[in-house]
Amino acid sequence: MLTLFKGNIGLKQNSTWKTTTLGFLLFQFLVLSTTGNAFAQWPQFLGMQRDGVSAEKGLLTKWPARGPKEVFRVSGGVGMSGIAISQSRLVTLIQQDEKQFVVALESHTGKSMWQTKVAPAYKNGMGNGPRGTPTIVGDTLYVFTGQGVLAALDLQTGDIEWRHDTVKELGGKVADYGMAGSPLAVGDYVMVIVGAPGATVAAYERSSGKLAWKSGDDPAGYSSPTLLKLAGKQQVVAFSGNSVLGFNPESGKQLWRYPFVTDFRCNTATPVTKNGHVFISSAESHGSAMLAVKQLGDDFDIEEVWTSFGRNSAMRNEWQTSVLLDGYLYGLDNVGSAGPVTHLNCVEAGTGKRAWQETRFGKGNLIAADGKLFIVMMSGDMVVVKASPKRFEEIGRATGVIGSTRQAPALANGYLYLRDDREIVCLDVREN
Repeated sequence: MLTLFKGNIGLKQNSTWKTTTLGFLLFQFLVLSTTGNAFAQWPQFLGMQRDGVSAEKGLLTKWPARGPKEVFRVSGGVGMSGIAISQSRLVTLIQQDEKQFVVALESHTGKSMWQTKVAPAYKNGMGNGPRGTPTIVGDTLYVFTGQGVLAALDLQTGDIEWRHDTVKELGGKVADYGMAGSPLAVGDYVMVIVGAPGATVAAYERSSGKLAWKSGDDPAGYSSPTLLKLAGKQQVVAFSGNSVLGFNPESGKQLWRYPFVTDFRCNTATPVTKNGHVFISSAESHGSAMLAVKQLGDDFDIEEVWTSFGRNSAMRNEWQTSVLLDGYLYGLDNVGSAGPVTHLNCVEAGTGKRAWQETRFGKGNLIAADGKLFIVMMSGDMVVVKASPKRFEEIGRATGVIGSTRQAPALANGYLYLRDDREIVCLDVREN
């Protein structure tokens, strides 16, 4: 069923709450109170805390003889959008018939619930279709299309509550490889990286869609903004095309900036935090940095805890975000400028020292849960690796599960969700 665009007619009045230093905890509470089960949720890009780590337990430790059980496999569409899950709804963005759609499925059966057009098709030589992953808060979801259309939809019906062509309205330019960030909900606002003049990040009221603030003068990269606690304060951290920046989530005031210039503005991984520090990483022969953000009076100071650049860098994330577990970063390390060689690395987060490297592992994307890395390869293989700093240990591999893909998996209630340009697949990864 195709739900027609309703523009700004009949906006639903969602409950809102003031942005505070507890904003992200309140966001989590709102999501959990909907179902009462944290493990039934993967409500946004990279999961509950936007770091690719799930608290789920009881996942497979021994590889089934025939691989994980397939729960369902259904037709999808073109695009690089990931999957978000809440209230037994699976939502993602696809492109078909010269349009970008939000689609909703039953998360345990794959049954189609609704489909809503949100923008015309987006075409790009590096891949067509939408890039950003939906964000679900309560009964509303927020999406960001390949050309930068931000829209709010009703989770149950797919009706559009409001819509903005952010790049056009703010006088910007679509990033060379498309607008790839996923919306971030904090308090009353939903935020996206736009990269327009005076609007590296723009925040909109979640209930009305009204522009609340815009800030920053850096161009867009391909990363998603995140909320991190730094210097004792919750901050929106955005990895732009040439820097990483911190913003006050309520006012939009830019608090600090650290230059991070990469070829082709290909800063794509999402910043990760450890003990109030910020880890950033890019490929294109670049590298990584761990930054300490400190407040000095009304100002903030950035100190380099460690940096690792160039051909011998400890980690060069191309379009994958490293996961942080028990003081170690696990991530895919791309060698050269968009080169074919990608290693799987384990790096001590406090020092930048590499613990181990599985050379020529291959391109893919990953999340972590229950002491394991769940990795989907561009080849379509699904690989499970033990998350241990001692050595690389592969638990199992299923070949050809899906077509070529760049999306990280989603995990909810023991089910792993994958997608490519044709299908959406659900696998049961619970321990039998």
